[in-house]
Formats: sequence, structure tokens, C-alpha cells
Amino acid sequence: MPGIRAPSNYSEEPPRHPALKINAKEPFNAEPPRQALVSSYVTPTELFYKRNHGPIPVVDDIERYSVSVVGLIEKPRELFMKDILNLPKYNVTATLQCAGNRRTAMSKTRTVKGVGWDVSALGNAIWGGAKLADVLELVGIPKCTSVTPAGGKHVEFVSVDKCKEENGGPYKASIPLIQATNPEADVLLAYEMNGETLNRDHGYPLRVVVPGVIGARSVKWLDTINIDSQVCQGFFMQKDYKMFPPSVNWDNIDWSTRRPQMDFPSAICSLEDVNVGRNGKIAIKGYAVSGGGRGIERVDISTDGGKTWKEASRYQKPGTQYIADDEKSDKWAWVLFEAEADVNSNTVIVAKAVDTAANVQPEKVEDVWNLRGILNTSWHRVLVQVRHSSM
Repeated sequence: MPGIRAPSNYSEEPPRHPALKINAKEPFNAEPPRQALVSSYVTPTELFYKRNHGPIPVVDDIERYSVSVVGLIEKPRELFMKDILNLPKYNVTATLQCAGNRRTAMSKTRTVKGVGWDVSALGNAIWGGAKLADVLELVGIPKCTSVTPAGGKHVEFVSVDKCKEENGGPYKASIPLIQATNPEADVLLAYEMNGETLNRDHGYPLRVVVPGVIGARSVKWLDTINIDSQVCQGFFMQKDYKMFPPSVNWDNIDWSTRRPQMDFPSAICSLEDVNVGRNGKIAIKGYAVSGGGRGIERVDISTDGGKTWKEASRYQKPGTQYIADDEKSDKWAWVLFEAEADVNSNTVIVAKAVDTAANVQPEKVEDVWNLRGILNTSWHRVLVQVRHSSM
């Protein structure tokens, strides 16, 4: 398309932070170290996880770049960046998470297919842009519309990005029209991340941000918005990111029997690696997040493998008390937690979260195992080894 292109190879990739743990080079997929992740409420852009399906698109002429809004609507339109920038700007703090976060732990039970993510395939950022509900009003779709007069019920986002899973075609995904046109859902066409212009890895010049939903639906490098009567038929909606029971394998799978995954897990939390001080005291830190805008009601910590529990303290912005579902809290963002404990011998520390709908993490990864290794919501365990000093 004019102004932006998808390279045919990886010779024009942007620079990346050396601390990132690279899980795949081409296409580039990487996550930050655990400790870097929980050291700040807002994840630094350079340490935000990178999830890509092909070479990073290149903008040659931002003035010529535009997004086509087409499909089952009365007024199809080309929107340029100036049109988006003329709309009211909103800042939404939201955690994006790859559905495959914590896949490596699931693989230890039975092998799964997918990028080998540890616990850091997520990040929390302040996204700046126009609300999709305002954008769709420009083409004649009122706020809180569930179906257009022509029968449109879904909003499909088509990327400039080309990927092998689409046989060289563009990456695409969709969300329901009622979600797209609801201002309270905070779906953005974002052009800023953490107060700065989006960088190339994160979708420059324009991306979709769908809070509370798995990252696969927040399409980067936006090319086309298509109002359709059905869910997107692309690979990543129909042949991936679906939740199957442990009994399904690659020989008996029927993709049509499951709906595309939207909300990310009910409750998930992870610990950073734990170091034991000389006096046996340990600081336990991590994140907890739930999908769909649900808050975190509590985080439980065990230092004896799950026999006994204590509650961790929760926070978002420093110096501000976190109250789940309070209007001052960021409903689309993660909650950080911390606790202190005395440990005198080798043990397993466990963390589990409970959200405001009383969803609680399952104990065993075997109970949520699936062949694609997505949505690992099981208790997160960290082995702590105490090294007694002879000094």
C-alpha cells in the first residue's frame, strides 16, 4: 500500500535491546528477563515483549499512509493519519499478553507447538490514540452498535504484515462490532506507546489495541478495517489460538469445534526468580492479571509448596492504594504484588491469584494442558535453594 511496505526479507529489521531473551530470530520473537518485567508498573518500551510473524514493515512516506474502512457500511472511506489525529486522543493503560505466555512450563508436561515463551510474554503500557468507536462514527456507525443496516457484526483488522501462515498474505483478526463501537471497551487505534510515537516493532505508524483480550487481536501496522457479517476467517482466528481439552491431539483435532479465544485468562500470576538473603528472608515479587477488565481481588503466596498461604500486598501506581474495580484503578492493566517470607531450607514458592469474579488459578498445569500451549493459568512455582554460608 502507498507509504508503507512489508519487506520480503529480514534485512531492514529495527535495533533491539540486548537484554531481551530471543526465542526466535526470523521472525523476531523475544521477551525481557523476569526481573526487568516486575521492576516497574509501566513496562519500558524497549523491554516490552516482541511478537512478530514476518519482517517488520517499513514506512517510506507517512503522508501517503492510510487505512481503508470498507465492508458492510454505507460510507467506505480512506483515513489518513491527520484524520486519526484530529479525533479526541485517549490514553489507556493496558496489559498486552501473548496467549502463549508460560508455554515452556506447559511443555514440561507434554510437548506443545509454539514459540517457547517463559513468563514474560506480556507487558503493561500507556497507549495513546483515537477510540475505535470514534473512528467508526466517521463512516456512519453509531456508538454501541451491534449490527449495521447491511448486516455487519464483526470488525476485521488487516495488517500490512505478511506471514507464512496466511500463505504470504496479511495477518488479520477480528472483534465483535458491539465491542468495537462501545467507548467503555477502550479499543484504540494507537499511535503512541508510553508517551512516544510507536516504534516499528510495536506497530508504527498505527495499531489496534484491544484491552483485556489476547494480544493476537491487537493487530499492528494497520492496513484495512473491514466490517463483516462473520468472524475473521484468517489463520490466527480459525486455525490457532483456540482452547482445546487435554484429550485433543494433532491427529483428532477439529478446529471448527472451538470459538476463537478472546479474553485472556481469568487470573494469572507469575513470580520473578527469588534470591534468599543471608538471614533467610526473601522478597517475593510478581504480576497478576485477568482478562475482560476484571480486577485482582487477592494474590496468595505459599512458601511450602501450597500447604499454607499468606496474602501478598497489591499495587499498581506507586503511592496509590490498589482497590480492585475502583475507578482510580487501571482496569485493563496488571497488578504487581510483593510479599516477604522467611525461608531456611530448600522449598517451592507458589503464587496464585483470584480475580473479582472469584476465578482462581488451577493447581496443576496438566488440567489446562492443550496442544498449542496457550492460556497456562496454573499455579506458578519457583524452586528456592538456600545456600548456607560457612562464614
